[in-house]
Amino acid sequence: MTVQDSATRPVAIAVSGGTLLAALGVAAFSLTFPATAWALEGLGPWSTVACRTVLTSLIAIVALAVLRVRPPARRHWGGLLVVASGVVVGYPILTTLALQTSTSSHAAVVVGLLPVTTAAYSALRTGTMRTQHSRTYWVAALAGAAVVIAFALQQSGGALSAADLYLFGALLICAAGYAEGGRLAREMPGWQVIGWALVPCLPVGLAGAAVALSFEPARLTGHVVAGLVWLAAGSHCFGLTVWYRGMAAIGVAKASQLQLAQPLLTLVCSVLLLGEHLTLAAPLAAVGVLVCIVVTQRAKS
Repeated sequence: MTVQDSATRPVAIAVSGGTLLAALGVAAFSLTFPATAWALEGLGPWSTVACRTVLTSLIAIVALAVLRVRPPARRHWGGLLVVASGVVVGYPILTTLALQTSTSSHAAVVVGLLPVTTAAYSALRTGTMRTQHSRTYWVAALAGAAVVIAFALQQSGGALSAADLYLFGALLICAAGYAEGGRLAREMPGWQVIGWALVPCLPVGLAGAAVALSFEPARLTGHVVAGLVWLAAGSHCFGLTVWYRGMAAIGVAKASQLQLAQPLLTLVCSVLLLGEHLTLAAPLAAVGVLVCIVVTQRAKS
């Protein structure tokens, strides 16, 4: 083994580990919509969002307190508030409202545009739209987005609904939260990024739960409890922790392209957990999306 090989090996291992962590995050996120659908079986949309926020915030606060983690520097709080407003509050509210009238599978393919919106936001945020990635990268990313859009339109009969508008709004604010979280994860551990972002959300969640539960009927079942637990512990705590660590290791743009596989994973979960019908177009879209993932991951930066 040459000296150059010895020097590059740790970098390759770090990149592989970052890719694995980001992929685990995508796998966790793929269960978010089915879990939300389960929660909505016994709770209203606002109660669902408020309860998941309270549970997630409590988990984060306990973890930070037990491990005696010092508060982040003042310069980090602006980014943490963007993460909180985008990932913890805005995205769950808009997607939960969408799932009242949309199926989990349809919502998943529309939100499949999240990778390219995250990459674009990050490039604009850092001023590297033209310099950070090659033309091949952007062509492949846009091609993957086009596949997702075509699949979504085919599923909805060529027309966009009110649920789609909620989902497109969720894309924009979640992209900002992901990009800011990925940036912060380069300066602090990923779990602390989401942990501190959740701290100011607890009073908001408690107030929201008190109001929502007084107006929306609640009926706890096994599905409802399991859905809320996964949304809090799985999607938020575990999923966002490994996701931010992965983004810190391989970059926001490349990590975000792994999410092109998320719609298809959610489709499978929706069939298995919710009994939704999987159309013939799904495997065709899967092939196109996975090809785009390979190209973006190998494109020169």
